[in-house]
Amino acid sequence: MSYKNYPMVSRVVFGRGSFNQLGDIISPKRLNRKAPFIFLVDDVFKGNTKIISRIPIAYDDQLVYISAKEEPKTSQVDDLVEHIIVSHKDRPSGIIGIGGGTILDLAKAVAIMITNEGGAKDYQGWDLVKNPAIYHVGIPTISGTGSEVSRTTVLTGPEKKLGINSDHTPFDQVILDPELTNGVPKDQWFYTGMDCYIHCIESLNGTYLNAFSESYGEKAYELCLDIFMNDNPISEEDMQDKLMMASWHGGMSIAYSQVGVAHAMSYGLSYLLGTKHGIGNCIVFDHLDEFYPEGVKLFKAMKIKHNITLPQGLCANLHDDEYDTMIDVALSLEPLWENAIGNDWKQTITRDKLKALYQKM
Repeated sequence: MSYKNYPMVSRVVFGRGSFNQLGDIISPKRLNRKAPFIFLVDDVFKGNTKIISRIPIAYDDQLVYISAKEEPKTSQVDDLVEHIIVSHKDRPSGIIGIGGGTILDLAKAVAIMITNEGGAKDYQGWDLVKNPAIYHVGIPTISGTGSEVSRTTVLTGPEKKLGINSDHTPFDQVILDPELTNGVPKDQWFYTGMDCYIHCIESLNGTYLNAFSESYGEKAYELCLDIFMNDNPISEEDMQDKLMMASWHGGMSIAYSQVGVAHAMSYGLSYLLGTKHGIGNCIVFDHLDEFYPEGVKLFKAMKIKHNITLPQGLCANLHDDEYDTMIDVALSLEPLWENAIGNDWKQTITRDKLKALYQKM
């Protein structure tokens, strides 16, 4: 029996206002004055002096604004890497991602591709990365994806939607500052928070479950109930702190097990239709009573409690070949199905079954 030798984030700081420590944290990592730090920042913060003025830019450092409207692509990673290499003579001292899951995934991927040859699409899969990434820091500004803690960076490539899953992917440093999640729109808060909740359900009901992943999953689940189903309103600050911790624990839970049906099928939606990850998970999970009856029942209660209406009819006008594309993407994620159903998952998860599920969405 061989056990996972899982890489952790080696350093993490948590606390309201801890973003102010970024300069002190990264300055010892500067290789020289010409080796810049590259800050990849969600463009939602453009003009937000409260955040931008606190980014410790010095020497040849560069701030790159990135739109998170679309899911991250392998081509986008390649373009960023080329831009960075062409713009600076020296290799960067590090990559710092400031934003949600999209920006954090891009930061991880760019840090890997600066030291590895070829294109990002060549590394979509498990353990294909040969060389360690350069120093990279993750600073989430929305909670739920678990990207700050995971060993994967989810990317849409020319042929598939699949992460760069490797021991070199996790951040060297994470700063968890709940204040940075101020002002997240309500629906976005819900969808991303549900990404965390679904991580818990898929991990805790999976065949890969073990005491390690269970202990993190149960804590994240408990926090999600406190945040999304509490009849005694908790303060905004308390909610932000707890959701940031739920995201971390949910990410840790799937790190040592795996996700399941909702993620596999939402990858198909995302690849074909560009559906954002959080809302895609919600749209799929809403129809998975057969696999996660209790989890789905509670999810529906959360939707009602927070007045969330999910988009309907996403797949209403699709052709057979488009369904086939989504089904191919979903079925390619074998570890997810194995975790959800077991080793003999191919006997029950047929193309017809997936098509019927997609047709409901």
